[in-house]
This record gives sequence, C-alpha cells and structure tokens, in this order.
Amino acid sequence: MNETPLASARLHTPLGGMTAVYAPQGLCLLAFDDDRHSHTALAAWQHRLLDGRGDARFAVLQQALDAYFAGQRRHFRDIATAPAGTPFQRAAWRALCDIPYGHTRSYAEQARALDKPRAVRAVAAANSRNPVSLLIPCHRVIGSNGKLTGYAGGLWRKQALLALERGASLSKF
Repeated sequence: MNETPLASARLHTPLGGMTAVYAPQGLCLLAFDDDRHSHTALAAWQHRLLDGRGDARFAVLQQALDAYFAGQRRHFRDIATAPAGTPFQRAAWRALCDIPYGHTRSYAEQARALDKPRAVRAVAAANSRNPVSLLIPCHRVIGSNGKLTGYAGGLWRKQALLALERGASLSKF
C-alpha cells in the first residue's frame, strides 16, 4: 500500500470488537482488537486512517459478519480483500481460502497445497501474519496432531470459530 488514505471502522462480533481497514483495492485489515499484529499495522498507518463510519463497505462487511456468526454465511468471496504481504504470504493466504467451511487442514497439508512441503514453518509464520481474519480463514489450520495451535486472535477464539462452523453455539465462549 502506498500513501493512499485508508478508511477504518470498528465492527462488533460475538467474539469481541474488530478493527477493519479498507484501501481502495479492498479490505486490507480485519483483526480482533487484542490482536498484537494489527496494532503494529495500525500504528504504521495512523497518519493515513480516515473515519469510515459513513462508508457503505463497512455496513456490508458488518452484515456479512453478522450472517457468518448466525451460521447463515459460509464464505466471503464477494468481499474484495487486499492484504499486503510478500508473494509467499499472499500465496499462503490464498490457499487458506480453499479450506472449506467447517473443515480443517494441517500446516503440513497447507504447505503441500502450495507445492512447498518443506515450508511448514514458513506457512505457519505466514498464517500468523494474516491481516484479514475470518475472511481469510487461518483459524481452519491446526497442528498435524489435530491440536489447536497459534491464532493471533487467541486460541479460545479459534476454538469458538471452529465450533461455530461445525454447528455449535457460541454461548459457551
């Protein structure tokens, strides 16, 4: 992203507040408020951020998130994203979008899907830097042993998102 102004707004989900940032090309950040990586990006962009409360894209995004959390939406392909990252990171994030709703994939499986079977740690590092939570579903990646590992929004949220996608209620979270 260059010095183009960015529109930002706070959104609400059953799992906590989120900050969304749109560039002209699409959504470049959607992160839970306590995600440490998002704070770094927001600090770097502070001089470019404009109040996006009147921007219709945020209303559409909030409606999409509401539908997702109500179990009525399974993908976000109709919402343009524009995450900034290295070519490898962007490839890893595209591969995340191929994981079906309600399913999981291991980091090793994701690395194989990228035709880089030895890049498991690099895939995990790329996933940890995913700037567009939920829409780019890094929460669907688990350890090869089936255990939950790493999620910038917190493991409890990852567990809640996976449970939601399997038809469970979020009331216990």
